[in-house]
Formats: sequence, structure tokens, C-alpha cells
Amino acid sequence: MNLVEVDGVHVVYRIRGASLFGRAQVDALTDVSLTIEAGETVGVVGESGCGKSTLAKVLVGLQKPSAGTVRYSGTPLDRLRAAELGRTVGMVFQDPATALNRRLSVGKILRDPLDVHRRGKPAERDERVRELMNLVGLPPSVAGALPAQLSGGQRQRVAIARALALHPALLVADEPTSALDVSVRAQILNLLLDLRERLGLAMVFVSHDIQTVRRMSDRIVTMYLGRVVEQAPAAELPAQAHHPYTRALFSATPSLLHPVEPIVLSGPVPSATAPPPGCPFHTRCPKATPECSIGLPPTDGPPEHTYRCIHPEIPTGVSPS
Repeated sequence: MNLVEVDGVHVVYRIRGASLFGRAQVDALTDVSLTIEAGETVGVVGESGCGKSTLAKVLVGLQKPSAGTVRYSGTPLDRLRAAELGRTVGMVFQDPATALNRRLSVGKILRDPLDVHRRGKPAERDERVRELMNLVGLPPSVAGALPAQLSGGQRQRVAIARALALHPALLVADEPTSALDVSVRAQILNLLLDLRERLGLAMVFVSHDIQTVRRMSDRIVTMYLGRVVEQAPAAELPAQAHHPYTRALFSATPSLLHPVEPIVLSGPVPSATAPPPGCPFHTRCPKATPECSIGLPPTDGPPEHTYRCIHPEIPTGVSPS
């Protein structure tokens, strides 16, 4: 059984005063389906506004789907009690400066979920705090420090430790290094890789940097305008990327080890309040034809590598289905 099953999830935001009739809507997620196995890392990539962070919030219960279901080990997310959810999933937010309570010390921040869920006796909670600090490489001396007294990298280590306090099976990391200096990003990424191996964690790693996602993930999910347009094993990318948008993302962040021919996307990203008909990417796609605007392409390909495109890039020798 899969650890996580996301089945046909939609998220719609209503916007007042955004249309002629005084109300419009943004389809933040549209018919998103994916699975996550125990111990697997799934990377989620796409440009700003594609729905990555909304999906992360849905996975941890911070955003209720407008339609569709999220199940953990077969149990719908909305049926899990708070204590059960805490043992199932933890989240690391983008900016630790705003994600941590600036009035609490590091020790109290890490102990707070243990107190709320009444995990163990007081002495056991203190020991768990020390264990968490050691797990993420924080010295005991910072236990009494406030977040403002720490560096950005240290604050993110505190945020990671807090997310792991209740022994979750899944860690959702939403752009966990984008607010950090370049010099400490690699340290945090290496820490997440180490924790995945040591704790047997499943992980959802959200980022706009597709090269970093490729390094961190077993499987990559590409999103565009709230839809999943391709899912593929990370080891197959970029060489066997079938969707033009996935290939464009890789070409925007070139790698010496995995060179990709540059792909220029013309035109702005369509408005989320008025998405184009047919394939949502056809207004910018260099391979688009008139039929791309007629209907949404069906999901194609084998279960391990699916895509939505009627003009996929299929390398020689690779079967499209």
C-alpha cells in the first residue's frame, strides 16, 4: 500500500472584485493525482504560481481540497486526528525567519509539539529535544537562544527538527533553501539527504530549481498552471523528458553533466483566472499546433512515466507507452 495517495484533487480560490460580475476564481490545483511510497522522495517543480506550494499545504492539511481526496495509508486525511496527522507528516516552510515563533527559545520551539500532543513524561520530552538538536547538527548551547540570535542555516535546522519531533513518516519541504545564503544551501540539502537515509523518511521536495530537485529526488512531478503535466523517474531526466515544459525547465538551468538544447518560451504565463483552452502550455510551447488548443491532452505513457502532451519528445529507442 502506498504511504500517500492524492486522487483528483482540485483547489479553487474565490477572488472578490476580480471580474465584471465582481467575483472570479483561481484554479490553484486541477485534477492532481499522485502517489508516494514509504521512503520515496518526490520532487515537485514548476514556475511560480504553478501550484507547488498549494499542493504542499494540501498534503499536510493546511489547505482543504475543493474536490478530491488525500489518503495516508488508505485513511482519508480529513479523518485523521491531530495526533495521528503529526505522526504521519511534518512540514518545513520556505522562510524559517517567519515560520518560527520569535519569542520562544529553540528548546521551547522543539518541545512545543511534544507538549501539545503529550508525548512522554517531562524528562522524556527534554531528552527528545536534545536528541532532535543532535539529529540536525545544532550544539546544545543554542537551546536557550531565540531565533533572531541564530543564522539562517541554524534557523532552518530548528525548523527541520521541529517537523521531525513526532516521528513523521513523511516530510514535506517547501522551497527549504530559497531563503538561505548560497553558502549554506548545500549544507541543508545534505542534511535532508542524510535524514532521509537515517530515518527512512518519505519526502516531498518542492522547488523551482529543477537541477536541485533532480539531485534530491527519486521521482519528479512537473506542474504547470495547477496541473501535473509529467511524472518521471529522476534518473531518466532530462534525457528522456517527454513534455516540452519539463525540457524547457532543464534547459533554463543547464548542467555540464546533462546538457540540454536551449528552449526559448515566448509569451507570458497565462492568467490563472483565465487559463487557455486545451493544453494549458500551448500558448508558450514551441511545438504547439492548432489542435493543442482544442482539448486537454489525455494522460499518456506507462505508470512509471506519464505525461500530458500530443507532441511529446520521445528519444530514439524509447517506447512512448
